[in-house]
Amino acid sequence: MKIKIATGMLTAFAMMSQAHAAEPAACQAPTFSDVGWTDISATTATSAILLEALGYKPEIQILSVAVTFESLKKGDTDIFLGNWMPLQEATQKPLVDAGEIEVVATNLEGALIGYAVPAKSYEAGLKTYADIAKFKDQLGGKIYGIEAGSGANGTILKMIDEDMFGLGGFELVESSEQGMLAQVQRAIGSGNDIVFFGWRPHPMNVRYELEYLSEGNDVFGPEDGAPPS
Repeated sequence: MKIKIATGMLTAFAMMSQAHAAEPAACQAPTFSDVGWTDISATTATSAILLEALGYKPEIQILSVAVTFESLKKGDTDIFLGNWMPLQEATQKPLVDAGEIEVVATNLEGALIGYAVPAKSYEAGLKTYADIAKFKDQLGGKIYGIEAGSGANGTILKMIDEDMFGLGGFELVESSEQGMLAQVQRAIGSGNDIVFFGWRPHPMNVRYELEYLSEGNDVFGPEDGAPPS
């Protein structure tokens, strides 16, 4: 059985290599966008390694989400593996409807995005989106997000602007994923409360004891940020 599987894999590899050789030169060096999120960096790097094994010469570009979609539209970038839906729908859907970009497949199901807090904060009563305002003093009136221009930060800013869940007096601290998680680590290490934008899968869910807030009225998508399957 093992030999047959191995032979089948080698045969498939040979067939794909032959197909690759017949492709136009422009298709042999695909470009990826990596927006700097750990999970997307991992999947992008893995995909590039697989393509290299098939004889391609992939290139990975470090771009913001906004620049990524514009680059896809212009044809300067070929592949983006971090299209979180429905969070990025406002940016993605018009381009898809206009035929300027194409959604090829869903590469992950069962993911989750939304507000996250340390387990200690959750146990203290910070369990829902409406609870955030009750903890304003402990939180220093701040919510920590990722890079400026991201769909996540746009959603958070809308909540603040519209005073949803009583967040009108809060400040969004925009940073990189790494900067945000550094702040999370400091808060957990000192026993302080913090609300930040989290997502799963991501190493943060293993590195820290976290809980995701509930009753968010689907602001980050159905089922409090769980994308539809």
